[in-house]
Amino acid sequence: MNRPALILFGGLCYVLFNVTFLYLAGFLLELPLPKAINDGTLQPWHIAIPINIGLVFLFGFFHSLMARARFKAWWTQYVPEEAERSMYVLQSSLFLALAMWQWQPMPATLWLVEGTAAAIFYGLFGLGLALVLISTFLIDHFELFGLRQVWFANKGRPMVKPVFKTPFLYRHVRHPMQLGVILVVFSTPHMTAGHLLFASLMTVYILIGLYFEERSLVREFGPTYLAYKARVPMLIPNPFRTISANLAET
Repeated sequence: MNRPALILFGGLCYVLFNVTFLYLAGFLLELPLPKAINDGTLQPWHIAIPINIGLVFLFGFFHSLMARARFKAWWTQYVPEEAERSMYVLQSSLFLALAMWQWQPMPATLWLVEGTAAAIFYGLFGLGLALVLISTFLIDHFELFGLRQVWFANKGRPMVKPVFKTPFLYRHVRHPMQLGVILVVFSTPHMTAGHLLFASLMTVYILIGLYFEERSLVREFGPTYLAYKARVPMLIPNPFRTISANLAET
């Protein structure tokens, strides 16, 4: 892949992911879009549930598989190494789009709130979006989405090996981005059976994905990451644990 094409490919994958993620927000909040989470032809539950589980499984399986070092080593025999992250972003966008497109509605209402209670849910939803966005910039937004890789390749410069760092939110939870996603999928003033299924499946996938991600981080950073795990909670902030661990180190 020549350098201008590489830059174009990386940029298009980045744009596609952002469009897909923004659509996900509208999908979950039931905004007037071509398809929202409770839209579509109703199917019997014994048909809808397996289809929906399969859609999230496809997203989660490839999202986790393509993040593994062994797969990357095999995959980069066939695609340029500098385009590997952009390919990862592309497949994430496509499988998430597929899940939303083919999601089978299960519109039985579990809760529906208005007024102040609804505002609280919308506030938590916004907080989740903010956590996701801020977290990407705290680590390296452009590397996370493959833009830095294609830009460095275009300039003929090698990528710098990542260093372990824990800026801002990462001092309070190890995975603030995933915490933000969980807030996004659960925070709705209108919770239906289908929405709860989507939120629950995505949360299960996140927990499974974090198990494998943390194993990779321990292999990469060793005792440094183990000490970080002992000091900082995974998803739920616990200031008392953080303070106690900091005092133990002094």
